[in-house]
Amino acid sequence: MNYRGLGVGLGIVVGPVRRMFTVVPEPADEVSALSLKDERVRAREALETVAVELESRARQAGGDAADVLAAQAMMARDPDVWDDIEALLVQRKTAEWAVSQAFSAFVGMLKSLGGTQAERAADLVDVSRRTVAIIMDVPYGEIPECDEPYVLVAEDLAPADTAMLDLSCVLALVTSGGSPTAHTAILARAKGLVAVVSAAGVLDIPDGEIVVVDAAEGTIECAPDADRIAEVRERMSHEDDEGDLSDGQLSDGTAIPLLANVGSLGNVQNALAKGAEGVGLLRTEFLFFEEDVAPSVEEQTARYREILVALDGRKAVARTLDAGADKPLAFLPLGKEDNPALGVRGIRTVHKHEQLLRDQLESLSAAGSAVPSDLWVMAPMVADATEAEWFASMAREAGIRTVGVMIEVPSCAVVADQVFDAVDFVSIGTNDLTQYALAADRQNGEVAAYQDAWHPAVLRLIRMVGDAATASKKPLSVCGEAASDPLLAVILVGLGVTSLSMVPNALREVRSTLAKYSLEEARVLAAIALDARSAADARSRVRDALPRSPR
Repeated sequence: MNYRGLGVGLGIVVGPVRRMFTVVPEPADEVSALSLKDERVRAREALETVAVELESRARQAGGDAADVLAAQAMMARDPDVWDDIEALLVQRKTAEWAVSQAFSAFVGMLKSLGGTQAERAADLVDVSRRTVAIIMDVPYGEIPECDEPYVLVAEDLAPADTAMLDLSCVLALVTSGGSPTAHTAILARAKGLVAVVSAAGVLDIPDGEIVVVDAAEGTIECAPDADRIAEVRERMSHEDDEGDLSDGQLSDGTAIPLLANVGSLGNVQNALAKGAEGVGLLRTEFLFFEEDVAPSVEEQTARYREILVALDGRKAVARTLDAGADKPLAFLPLGKEDNPALGVRGIRTVHKHEQLLRDQLESLSAAGSAVPSDLWVMAPMVADATEAEWFASMAREAGIRTVGVMIEVPSCAVVADQVFDAVDFVSIGTNDLTQYALAADRQNGEVAAYQDAWHPAVLRLIRMVGDAATASKKPLSVCGEAASDPLLAVILVGLGVTSLSMVPNALREVRSTLAKYSLEEARVLAAIALDARSAADARSRVRDALPRSPR
């Protein structure tokens, strides 16, 4: 039997299944036989144990994973959660029940908010389960021992466990739940781990059964025959090669610069080692989140300068602060929103707090002038040409030489010709563009199937932007997850995209896939995808029409 889900990684593997169980017994609602003091101690010590363990894993993991795990550790020490636990303990409830109920209330609240807050709900569930497991002295989230490399199958995997997976043991990750944009999937992609999520029924696969996991197809193939196993192992051996680190280009010599999405100095160094030609998305939020006060101009300048020095003159596209009600800042309370994904976020946040943007632009300009650099700066969540003009005017006033905006809102794609009149370049954020085009919350697993940039509605929006870029003779990049999909990268180029920015681990396969197609072939394939009736139909039609196999 075969299963289908949503692919996260890029490769293909074959190996035996090992299942991981992440269910914790539901605590009973009963009167505690212990004293209030004893139950307080049990709850406090368990929460602190979880926090310390998560902090330790954060230090070991580094990179983006460290931020996720550090945030989880803070959840375990959240005073508001403790107040709710305390209130239940006073009612003579057990520590495990009080912890479970208190976290459950916060999880429900976060899910109701949608957006990134809903994503954090899954992380909060993991903290709750870890704490309850310690109190009840039961196993939770134990990674199977490694007697041979295996395919890990689970209901879902917590970020803390994903970040620490031993890639010499785990060939691939397959989950029955989750979504491609949740923290677990993002960390799997960052580790270069082949993964398929939201694959219903995979928990029925018995331990030890041989499966083929194909992330590009989003499939889990059970009991493959000997020929299929040999074919996959041959492909795996080629994927283990480091490959060439030449600049990205098509088979006809058309240059398609391949850049990296990064969020720290360490990310930059890793990206360059994997062949990135520069940075296509520098997430500047790393300077703002978890800070009690806004970083000063001097502090920001110093940090940006470090990154530009590491790039040694290569292109760096910095995205101005992308925060809001869905990604709150401690020093910038914005209040609760019923639907933060459609509320005050990105450029809308700095509309209300203009000095924050002015300080950041001043810092970026100063850093770019202090060292030889090719610094570009863009704003997120821009809705139309008027907003693009407002940002461009402010950026140029600060001394930024190359100014752009991100197209993530469908309205901005529709008026892309007007937007290009106001800026020097545009970068498409396909994650949000897909979310808004298909009315599918990125963090809601129930609608995860809609979150697919292959959908012809999304591709047609991208074509509108591509046509405007061609007419204006200005650069167009994609910095969303779509750029990490090798075949979709070919389609994007055929739609008018001139550079691609992605997670560093995707660079090798995207580079090799682009090199197999000419610009004319990319345009033909793009036209085929545009005429499809669904994302799955687009993939199928394009694969059937390939002039040569990308494998």
